[in-house]
Amino acid sequence: MEVKQVIVVRRDLNMRKGKIAAQVAHASIKVILEMMSKKPMLHGTMEKWSLLLTKNTPLHEWLNNNFTKVVVYVHSLEQLLTLRDNAESIGIPTALMVDSGFTEFHGEKTVTALAIGPDDVKKIDKVTKDLPLL
Repeated sequence: MEVKQVIVVRRDLNMRKGKIAAQVAHASIKVILEMMSKKPMLHGTMEKWSLLLTKNTPLHEWLNNNFTKVVVYVHSLEQLLTLRDNAESIGIPTALMVDSGFTEFHGEKTVTALAIGPDDVKKIDKVTKDLPLL
């Protein structure tokens, strides 16, 4: 199975290159973290996080092979949210990255990026194949 992850960045925000790099990295890991489950530990208030990594699943293949990532862009929040909805409608995991606004965006929380996958390339291409590379 060929697997990849696509990160979609909002170009309308005119983020600095370093900010884009950070948002792409945050989105890429956020989707994995959202796949994890948390359970209370037996002692105290700590939580134990775990990730079920079943062989021959897209996540397992991605983590144990090439970690393929592609970064593309859209021109609006609306386009980003439509992509998220389209991906989720066919079962692809997604994660929206919302920036706190401390260094850019005048203190306002702002949706900056979207991670799509990791999942099967053919599935992801149904949603992202026409998007331009960043």
